[in-house]
Amino acid sequence: MAARPKLVTAAAVRQEPREFERQQEARLPPEERMYIEIYDAIMEHRLPAGTKLTEQTLGEIYDLARHNVRKVLGKLAADGLVDLEPNRGAYIASPSEQEAHDMFELRQTLEQMVMQKVARQATAADFDKLRGMIERERDAYMQGNRPLWIRLSADFHIELAKLTGNMLLVDMLRRLVSRTTLLISNAETTGQQPCSFDEHLLVVDALQKKDEKGAQHEMAHHLEQCACRMLKRPEKRFDLRAALGKGDA
Repeated sequence: MAARPKLVTAAAVRQEPREFERQQEARLPPEERMYIEIYDAIMEHRLPAGTKLTEQTLGEIYDLARHNVRKVLGKLAADGLVDLEPNRGAYIASPSEQEAHDMFELRQTLEQMVMQKVARQATAADFDKLRGMIERERDAYMQGNRPLWIRLSADFHIELAKLTGNMLLVDMLRRLVSRTTLLISNAETTGQQPCSFDEHLLVVDALQKKDEKGAQHEMAHHLEQCACRMLKRPEKRFDLRAALGKGDA
């Protein structure tokens, strides 16, 4: 499954990442815009696990026929973000506790492989890019921009996987990272953040020193911290239009 479209230049991202993206997204075809906006709403926890995605409402929001809406939902399902249930419809993925443990166990295995490959073959330019991502992640957190921080935290793991050059590995991790991001608690305690920029920085420091074992240790610890905070399913109902920033129109 293709990655979420990259719509921004490095300079623009550093200035106003979301505003610039929104301007470009507004010019996309409705199907692509729907995919990106739902993807972001899920990854940023504006649409929490278990939320129903109603075809009729989405069709009205994006002025799309139902078969086009189904195509987008199918793409999100392939990404691991949406579950399609026969005779019930589409729901934001809500993994069970057992699936959550299984996913983090698999991530541990795959990301250890990533550490091994990146420690051996990443370049100085690669590490500069990773450190830039961590800086943006830190900035987003310090500015209280939790949605952007969550997305950047997830993107960091995908970027590491890309440095291996193994696209099958990238696709597998993208699905797992997307799906496990849904499980991170909405009520983290300050100083105990899952997918924190501090933990990411320790990983990169070890990798740049070509300390393969050290990098594997830091990544294993980081993923253990992430796995400790499973999402508590909210009981309240969510307004689909509001979560997608569409108001009452």
